[in-house]
Amino acid sequence: MRKAEFRGPKIMIPESHPLQELFQDLVGRHYAEEIGIRDPQIVAYVSHLLAEFCEADQLYKVHDAVDRPLADVGEMLLESDPVYGPAPSFDRERQVRKHIGDYTLFFAGMFPEAINHFRLRRQRLENFVEWVKAGKESYYIVSKFEHFEYAKVAPLFASLSKNFESCVYGLNMVKNDLEEMQHPIVRRTHERIM
Repeated sequence: MRKAEFRGPKIMIPESHPLQELFQDLVGRHYAEEIGIRDPQIVAYVSHLLAEFCEADQLYKVHDAVDRPLADVGEMLLESDPVYGPAPSFDRERQVRKHIGDYTLFFAGMFPEAINHFRLRRQRLENFVEWVKAGKESYYIVSKFEHFEYAKVAPLFASLSKNFESCVYGLNMVKNDLEEMQHPIVRRTHERIM
């Protein structure tokens, strides 16, 4: 049996990429204006997360021992357990917990309607509230890795945990803007202006 894996980023979208800049603008505006989060680290992190998750492989980078990508939050929680579960180390726990936080923030903010789809899976979490709880708790656990190489980013994850629900709401506003940008009237107006 193979050891469970965590597949890291293959292709990074550069900071100067137009998509990264679009996400930075939308997240920054909505987080500041709609929910009052003006922390540049949170804005940069969430913007980067959106760009990273444009690559589908990044959504499913946590794999189990048989190399099966995990899309179910319940299975990811089991995978992250270093004491009673298959996680071979606390570093593995941190990696998987960080991904759970990212994954739940992304889906709860951008695709909340998809969460009901995930309820049909075996190790499922029952509802939206449980997803938010899992994401918030996962970022909190990541924030407790506050020594050595993780010392500088621990406060960021503490802030993400503390503001998780607000970050979800802000992402939903970003989603609404992105949907509006796809509307034919908006596209035609933009084409005429440009």
